[in-house]
Amino acid sequence: MRMPLRRRFETPRLEREAFSSLKRGVVSALERGAFSALEREGFSRAAADRLKGSPSISRSPAGKLRPYVVPLLLIAALAVAQAAQAKTFAWKATGKGGVVYLIGSVHLLSQDFYPLNPALESAYKDSDLLVEEIDLAEMLNPSSQLQILSRGMLPSSTPLDKVLSAATYALLNKHITSLGLPAEPFKMLKPWAVALMLSSLEMQKAGFDPELGIDKHFYDQAKTDGKGVQGLETAEYQIARFDDMTMEQQDHLLAETLKDVETEQANTKKLVEAWRTGDVPNVERLVLSDLKQEPLLYQRLLVDRNKNWLPKIEALFSRRGHALVVVGAAHLVGPDGIVAMLKAKGYTVEQM
Repeated sequence: MRMPLRRRFETPRLEREAFSSLKRGVVSALERGAFSALEREGFSRAAADRLKGSPSISRSPAGKLRPYVVPLLLIAALAVAQAAQAKTFAWKATGKGGVVYLIGSVHLLSQDFYPLNPALESAYKDSDLLVEEIDLAEMLNPSSQLQILSRGMLPSSTPLDKVLSAATYALLNKHITSLGLPAEPFKMLKPWAVALMLSSLEMQKAGFDPELGIDKHFYDQAKTDGKGVQGLETAEYQIARFDDMTMEQQDHLLAETLKDVETEQANTKKLVEAWRTGDVPNVERLVLSDLKQEPLLYQRLLVDRNKNWLPKIEALFSRRGHALVVVGAAHLVGPDGIVAMLKAKGYTVEQM
């Protein structure tokens, strides 16, 4: 069954999640390695500009392209609520004498989404601890990025064209050629790594920037304000969400990414706008209903992780202070979402 690209945007931002998000460091590391290889193959910076084609894509002071995060899991990045009239994708959960705020994260946004709805900023101000899918300090650590890059590469004796089906490799070659890119550097990467890179580029072309994502926004604030920051899972676990997929599953992921790449910008804009306006039914229709049509991915990227997170989130209610939990929005909704799980445990969960 075909899997529209928007389904995969849930994931640990690696997230990007769908796969949220899964995370920021994955594409960051992969692009560092891949763009270096592209340059060795003669791929010019001018070609990179034409490829990315968005005013939101900037250069570092050194003149190099900034590494970007994979949307993994923009599925996981988009929040859904249970009340159609909701103005924000945030909840206040109370129970056992404690308070925990939940915000569904969009891992990549544009500048026009700021300032955020005051309710979101109020939840942050009322909390002394920020809890996200992963502590971004770990994901952005050079050693973690080196690990990601190494995990995303194929053995030199088994290039990409040897592990992909003929049909998927033909799709990839066609897309790479249309972008004016050499094929050789991509042959070094595993299919899941190529899929994440291509998805990330499409998000950048649509004008979305990982530096403006909800999780990054609150992470930066917490560091500035001296608040505590914790992760619900590790970088290694998030990398494994991709790398432990069978080659057949990776082939499927890449093939569907390539088939839907031309329509993904429009779909993403619709989803993010629905998140901003609190259009819960539309977001749920566009995101969760699609992901559920891929049972293995739904279980792997959402259900299993939600079950792993639940006891850690419950422990936050025993703290003296309030905590703010920011995770990919798809994790919060539906019968297998964190909000439903907390309600089933007897907590009061109200949308803000």
